[in-house]
Amino acid sequence: MRAATAGPGPRIAVLVPCYNEQASIAKVVADFRTALPDAVIYVYDNNSTDRTAEVARAAGAEVRRATQQGKGHVVRRMFSDVDADVYVLVDGDSTYDAPSARDMIARLLAERLDMVVAVRVEEGAGAYRRGHRLGNRLLTGVVGQIFGTSFSDMLSGYRVFSRRFVKSFPVLAGGFEIETELTVHALELDLPVAEVATPYVARPEGSESKLDTWRDGFRILWTIARLYRVERPLPFFFGAGLSLAVLSVGLAVPVIATFVEQGVVPRLPTAVLSTGLMILAFLSFACGFVLDTVTRGRREIKLLAYLAQPAPGDPPRPGAGEDTG
Repeated sequence: MRAATAGPGPRIAVLVPCYNEQASIAKVVADFRTALPDAVIYVYDNNSTDRTAEVARAAGAEVRRATQQGKGHVVRRMFSDVDADVYVLVDGDSTYDAPSARDMIARLLAERLDMVVAVRVEEGAGAYRRGHRLGNRLLTGVVGQIFGTSFSDMLSGYRVFSRRFVKSFPVLAGGFEIETELTVHALELDLPVAEVATPYVARPEGSESKLDTWRDGFRILWTIARLYRVERPLPFFFGAGLSLAVLSVGLAVPVIATFVEQGVVPRLPTAVLSTGLMILAFLSFACGFVLDTVTRGRREIKLLAYLAQPAPGDPPRPGAGEDTG
């Protein structure tokens, strides 16, 4: 498998996941060939039923196929297959500004960052579909509240990565929730990141969005909840345990008061339920402490994988990241 090639500078790979984008993919490839003439442009066709692959190949891209349906699955394949120093991930719908990649890459290298996210600045009407702007703002706010300082455009599909980010990132998402995982990975490892404002325009005529507002919105929200449980198990299970404990005490107070006054327990099922809830509360506390230790170990492993790769601008380390796929 061919690695991304370049001149004396860093090897740059432009990664374009695609599904039925024949109306826009030629322009995307042409724009990035002009903006980044030394980069290798990879178009990964995700079972398109139109001429996406043929059009992309004719435009000069290196076309490969990813058979497992979903953007997250395609990104996993891309990150695994492609060898480069700098990775540009962009959607194939021609809504993002290709020349902005030069500024994003320059900032990544100059400040030795691991991820630069393009903050979308709408130009013209129709760039954002109905509800997408509000949904993006709400979901970005939720991630910021849970994981700390977040980005202003968490769901942007236009990003630049260092090699050490890509090769240490365990892609688990299968669909459009991949952007959420990318964001949380950077926040959890406290990686150096930045944002760059870029123009964002409407899709060209004949191109249709594959994002379902409600279905994918709920999937992203579920992904945030799952990542909260996995990455922050102590507060997650402590909160669950505290809720169970409060409910248990609330049920037990009348039973205890009756027992003190009359010496009997007339509501035995309530007493049993209260006891069971309190046991579950303590089990939840115990799970939180145990899983917190496990999570710290997993985080250390990811950091070791991250540190095993050279930083942006550093020469490649011997034997690191040969593209043999």
